[in-house]
Amino acid sequence: MADRLPISAEFLAEQNAALEAHLRADFEHLGAQLERRGAAIDRLVDRVRGLRVAIPTWGVGTGGTRFARFPIPGEPRSIFEKLEDCAVVQQLGRATPTVSPHLPWDRVDDVDALRRHAAALGLGFDAVNSNTFQDQQGQGHSYKYGSLAHVDPAVRAQAVAHNLDCIAVGERLGSKALTVWIADGSNFPGQQHFARALDRYVDAMREIYAKLPDGWRLFLEHKLYEPALYSTVVADWGTSYVCAERLGPRAQCLVDLGHHAPTVNVEQIVARLIQFGKLGGFHFNDSKYGDDDLDTGAVDPFRIFLVFNELVDAEAREVDGFDPAYMLDQSHNVTDPIESLIESAAAVQRAFVQALLVDRDALGAAQEANDPLGAAQLLREAARTDVEPVLRMSRLGAGGAIDPLAAYRASGYRARTAETRTAEPTGRPGIV
Repeated sequence: MADRLPISAEFLAEQNAALEAHLRADFEHLGAQLERRGAAIDRLVDRVRGLRVAIPTWGVGTGGTRFARFPIPGEPRSIFEKLEDCAVVQQLGRATPTVSPHLPWDRVDDVDALRRHAAALGLGFDAVNSNTFQDQQGQGHSYKYGSLAHVDPAVRAQAVAHNLDCIAVGERLGSKALTVWIADGSNFPGQQHFARALDRYVDAMREIYAKLPDGWRLFLEHKLYEPALYSTVVADWGTSYVCAERLGPRAQCLVDLGHHAPTVNVEQIVARLIQFGKLGGFHFNDSKYGDDDLDTGAVDPFRIFLVFNELVDAEAREVDGFDPAYMLDQSHNVTDPIESLIESAAAVQRAFVQALLVDRDALGAAQEANDPLGAAQLLREAARTDVEPVLRMSRLGAGGAIDPLAAYRASGYRARTAETRTAEPTGRPGIV
C-alpha cells in the first residue's frame, strides 16, 4: 500500500473540488450523446481505468541528441529519485502503476530496498531492459562492433551473462519480462556478413531464452537504423518475428512507433503480429522523421488511434493469448519530463477509449461490402469524439487529478526537487 505519495491528498482534493461540478455536467452531456450511439459511458470509465501503461525509468530524465543535452533543475540522480518522479505521474494520472527499469543504469546494491521503496510509492515493476549498446566502466569486452551478434564468442558470452543478470534482478523486483534491444549492425557495405550475424544473434538469444523463469516472457525489439547506419541485425518486424518463432512461444515482438521507415504502416504490423500470435507489446511515442521519441500523440494522434483500433479489435475477437504490454518510450528534450509523461499517458488512454467507440459490426459489414468510405467514416467518427470527460472521471474515481497537468504545475513539485537535487552541468551530449 502506498504510504509515501509525493503530493498530499488534501492538495489534490482542493484541485479537484474546483473542477468537479463542470466535469459532472460534461460527463452527463457526453453520456447522453454516447447512449444514442449505443455506448455506455460508465462502461468506458471502467475500461479505461483498467488500462495500464508502464513508465521507463529513463523517461523521467531530460533527454537529448548526439549534439547536446540541456538538463533542468530537480532532475532525478538515482533510481530511487526516478521512482519518486514516476510516482507523481501515477498519483495524478492513475494510468502508470508500473516502472520499467534499465540495467546497468538503475543498478543498486540493495534490490530489496528498491522494491520496498517502489511499493511505498504505489509502484510495481514492469519488464527489465538490458543494455549491450554501450560500454560500462570495468567491462571486460567492448560492444563497439556488436554484442549478441559479435564475431567474438567472448563478447557474446558477456552480453548473454548481462541479460541473465537482468533476469535475476527482475525476479527480485517482481518483473515478469525481459526486453532485449541490440544496437548490433554495420556502418559500411561488406563490414558484416548479414546471415552469420543473425545466426549468432539467434544462438545467443537461445541461451537467454533457456534461462527464463516460469511465467516470464522475452520481448524482442527491432529498429530500422541507429546507431549502426548501414545495416541493423534486427532491423524490422519480419526479422524479429522469425527470431521469436525460432526461440519459442514465450519470445514475442515489441513494436515501437519510431523504429520503422517514416511511411511504414505500423498499425498493419501490429495486426500481423497479433495474427501470428507474436505481439508482445507496444512502446508508445510519436515521430516525424524516424526514431524521434516525441511525446505520444504529439504529431499524429490519429496514428495512435489506428494502432489501438487493431489492439481493441483483437481483444474483441478474443484472440488466443493476446496480452500485450504497454510502455511509454520517449525522450524529453525541451519539456519537463513529468509533464510530458502525464500528457502521453492521457493520449494513450484517449486513443484506447476512442477505439472502443468503433462500431465493430458496422465496420465489418462495410469491409465485407467493399465500402471504403463507409469504413473510413466509422473510424473517423470514433476518433473525432471528445472523450476527455471519460478520462477525467476515471482519474477522479481512482483518486487522481481531474486535470493532472494543471495539478502538477500548481503543486510546486519541480521547484521542491530543485532545492534538494544537485543540478547536472549542461552541455553533455547523449540521449539519456
